[in-house]
Amino acid sequence: GVVDQVLCLLPFEPPYMQAHGIRADFVGHPVVDEPQPSAAEVVGFRDRYGLGDAPTILALPGSRAAEVSRLADVFGAALAEVVRAAPETRVVVAAAAPVAEAVLAATSRWPGDPVVLDPRDMVLAEALRIKRAAFVAANAALAASGTVSPELAAAGTPMVIAYDMNWITRKIIQRKLLIDTVTLVNLVSETRTVPEFLGKDCQPAPIAAALRDLLVDPGRQGAALNVTMDRLGRGGEAPGIRAARAVISGLN
Repeated sequence: GVVDQVLCLLPFEPPYMQAHGIRADFVGHPVVDEPQPSAAEVVGFRDRYGLGDAPTILALPGSRAAEVSRLADVFGAALAEVVRAAPETRVVVAAAAPVAEAVLAATSRWPGDPVVLDPRDMVLAEALRIKRAAFVAANAALAASGTVSPELAAAGTPMVIAYDMNWITRKIIQRKLLIDTVTLVNLVSETRTVPEFLGKDCQPAPIAAALRDLLVDPGRQGAALNVTMDRLGRGGEAPGIRAARAVISGLN
C-alpha cells in the first residue's frame, strides 16, 4: 500500500486501519493540549461583556456561509423560546472570521441583545483567549455539528448539537449513514448523552427544550464530557510527543 502508518486522533480509529494491514497509532487529540482559561479570566470575560451572573448560552452557528445561512434563523428562534421562558438568559455568539459579517447580520434579529465575538477586531492570541474564556463561561452551548464538540468537552460545557443541510445532501446521507450519532462526544464516550437535532429534526422547539433542560441541570453531561477527555488523551503525554514516539517506533 501507499500508506505505512497512520497517526490517529480518535481512539476508535486504529482498528479500521489495522484491519487493512496498516499500522495505526492513537496519539491523542490536540484539544487535550490546548490551554484553558483561569477562573479570573472567566470572571473577566463575564465582566467585560456585562454578563454578570446571568445564565449564558454560547451559540456556535458554524464556520461556513452555507451553515450560517441555514442555521441562524433556527438557532435564533430556539434561543428566543429560551429567553422568553427565562428572560435573564444571555446569549454569546462565537463568530468565525470568514462568516463574521453574516453572523452579525443574522444575530441582529436574535433576542436578548446577543454578544457577538468578532475575531476580525482582535489579534489572533487575544481572539483565542477570549474564545476559550467564552467556552468556559457559558452554562450551555448550542453548536453546529462538527469538530467543536471536543473543544466544549475540554471546557466542561454541556451542549446541544443541531445541524441541517440541503435536501439532496440530507437524502444521500440518510442512505449512507451507518451510525446513530455524529457527535464526537457521544462516539468517544460511547453514550448518547449529547442531544442532536439533525436534518428534519433541526427545529426550534425541541432545541429550546433541550437547552432549557441543560440550564436546569448542567451536570447531566458531566460524566460523558470527562470520559471523552480522558479517552482523547487528557492527563497523558502531549499528542505531539506521542506522535513523535510513534513515528520513531514505526521507522524502526
